[in-house]
Amino acid sequence: MVPLIDVKLLELINDPQTRDQGFRILVETYQKRVYGMVRKMVVIHDDADDVVQNTFIKAFRNIHQFNHKSTLFTWIYRIAVNESLNFLEKKKRRNFFSMEDHHEVMKAYVEESPLVDGNEIQRQLQKAILKLPEKQRLVFNLKYFEELSYEEISKMTDTSVGGLKASYHHAVKKIEEILKRE
Repeated sequence: MVPLIDVKLLELINDPQTRDQGFRILVETYQKRVYGMVRKMVVIHDDADDVVQNTFIKAFRNIHQFNHKSTLFTWIYRIAVNESLNFLEKKKRRNFFSMEDHHEVMKAYVEESPLVDGNEIQRQLQKAILKLPEKQRLVFNLKYFEELSYEEISKMTDTSVGGLKASYHHAVKKIEEILKRE
């Protein structure tokens, strides 16, 4: 069943006279949550802003491809997930550094930036999460922080529920091991 907010937003967006208003409401409705997920993936505030902006631009350009098989929230999150992973890959290639080097940059940002909230325990958790492979980090963030169901994450990542459960389990074990060592 399509949520009422999706129905209303799509009505506004599909009417040429209210299209801009519909997208403005769409962005206002989902921007904070999308930013939170993206920020956990790319870590650096300015990068997260860029990815979120690209996410909504892509949603705007491709709204006609929305197939109503999921909620607008799920569809936008899927775009954000893909944009986040693509951004990290491009950054790695563009700067000619290994993922380990990029993890060090993100780790330093978590340690030093006044834009990263939290006490020392939360910072340690964030640094441990950064050591996960990107896909495991994504699954962990969506399940643990965003509290999404495996079914929702499955739609966003095009991964089986069983695969997601295994990925989350492995991520939790790795984080526990990292935190025990530090």
